[in-house]
Amino acid sequence: MKTRWYIWQLARFRWGHFLLSGLLAGVISYVFPLVPGLIVRQVFDVLSGSSQASFGLWGLLALLVGVAIVRVMILFGGITAEMSLRLIVAALLRQNLLNSILRRPGAQALPASPGEAISRFRDDVLAVVEFLTWTFDPVGQGIVALVALVILMRVNLFITLTVILPLVIMLTLGNMAAKRIQKYRQASRAALGEVTGLLGEIFGAVQAVKVAGAETQVVDHLKTLNEVRRKATLNDLLLTELLRSVSVNAANLGTGTLLLLAAQPMQAGRFTVGDLALFVSYLGWLTSLTSSFTEFLTKYRQVSVSFDRLAALLPGASPETLVAHHPIYMTGDLPPVPHNPKNAIHHLAALEVSGLTYHYPHSDRGIQDITLRLERGSFTVITGRIGSGKTTLLRVLLGLLPREAGDIRWNGQSVADPAAFLAPPRCAYTPQAPRLFSEPLRDNILMGLPEDQVDISAAIRLAALERDVLALEQGLDTLVGSRGVRLSGGQVQRTAAARMMVRGAELLVFDDLSSALDVETERTLWEGLCAWRANPETTVTWLAVSHRRQALALADHIIFLKDGKVEVEGTLSHVLAASADMQRLWAGDLADHSSPS
Repeated sequence: MKTRWYIWQLARFRWGHFLLSGLLAGVISYVFPLVPGLIVRQVFDVLSGSSQASFGLWGLLALLVGVAIVRVMILFGGITAEMSLRLIVAALLRQNLLNSILRRPGAQALPASPGEAISRFRDDVLAVVEFLTWTFDPVGQGIVALVALVILMRVNLFITLTVILPLVIMLTLGNMAAKRIQKYRQASRAALGEVTGLLGEIFGAVQAVKVAGAETQVVDHLKTLNEVRRKATLNDLLLTELLRSVSVNAANLGTGTLLLLAAQPMQAGRFTVGDLALFVSYLGWLTSLTSSFTEFLTKYRQVSVSFDRLAALLPGASPETLVAHHPIYMTGDLPPVPHNPKNAIHHLAALEVSGLTYHYPHSDRGIQDITLRLERGSFTVITGRIGSGKTTLLRVLLGLLPREAGDIRWNGQSVADPAAFLAPPRCAYTPQAPRLFSEPLRDNILMGLPEDQVDISAAIRLAALERDVLALEQGLDTLVGSRGVRLSGGQVQRTAAARMMVRGAELLVFDDLSSALDVETERTLWEGLCAWRANPETTVTWLAVSHRRQALALADHIIFLKDGKVEVEGTLSHVLAASADMQRLWAGDLADHSSPS
């Protein structure tokens, strides 16, 4: 029932394409081949002298050629409409999947590995759109079967009922195998996802595998998973091809039966050569249609598996999310990238957090009852030992992890959904391990912002990235490679900082911004940020996780966390006087080396 509802919603998205594709490729293209059989029957009867044709032999042959040309034109139109429908619906499904995934909390993992998710984006979406274009086929097949049987029965009822028996048996076998087909397809897709997921993880962790000397073990594990995939895929293909083979051989069996049964009536003059040609023509076509209908039933079972796999990428979302209708731009100009410039409604006077609490599942690790207040223009640093909850606090505050308790207020108003609210131009964030895309450096900084409406040069300068850009062969147009592999760790961090600053947000949140920088670059970065902060025209509020002396010395307020709770807070001098752990951190004994906490 759910599968039919999904198909209905997708069909409604582009009624014109769906109906045109179905009418041409799913009905007319099936019914049209019945016409040549009637013409061929007349041709053989004329040749054998059994009847006369008003058009003459050459007229019949010309009519046969004309019908073939018209059929090609119908098929061309049907295939064009069908392929357009496939591309449009595939784009819609992938857009809905991607939109839903991007709306998830940033620290919440996908229910499947990235490689497995890509497999679903590719293979399962293709299975869905392929089946969508088949939904009219049973209509055309039913019309053909009815018309063909009526015509054949009028020629000879007994022979007709006898030769279609193998086709009925084939349909019965196909229906009986439906559940096993679905089971095999589920196993095949799951095994393929395991292999794809492992390959994605291997490609992303080549260095770790080589350092551990685990190449042989990883390859052996891949071979094991691939063997499971091979067997599951073999079962799926074997059953599908077995049913197809039965379908094909049903035509041969029917033709042999026809020849045996037609011999005596032909001798008696009750069955002409044209009737034999008509039966052979229709029998082959009916067999093909029966095979197609069996394949339709197979694909219906298989597409239900694909819908389940796609919906699994959207845990907690309603079924409508997967097939929701949105504009799809397949032709013409793309819409402009939306830009939401900062205005009065984004102004920050104060951000207040009270009782913020979160614990990791099946663990007592997390944060407990955190309260803090950020005044406009202030610089607050969160620090503490490894595992004290610093990064966790930032993630919960920004909605990247779901809070268990607590209240977040922006200018006195409660924030129900911090993940959506605390975004540019209100807030910008640089994580501890920023990610870059295999795109030019410019695009990694702008991330869709219109360059003519932002000051990218100022952002690069504030991020202490100017000299690095000048040293790159193509400057801002340099491709940084997968995850920024062509840049150093410090350059990746500063690129992410420039990405944050170019958004002109009111609140800047960064996690261990300068951990990968050398001393000179770190000093340049903090001096530039300090000068920017002192400018009354660019007043911003800062919240940072750091253990670096440069940041701690510049901070107006320091919050020292221990075991997920605030141990002490205040100015640098007050925190140093009140906490022995802070004294050791200041001395360098508790530097966390950028470890997540």
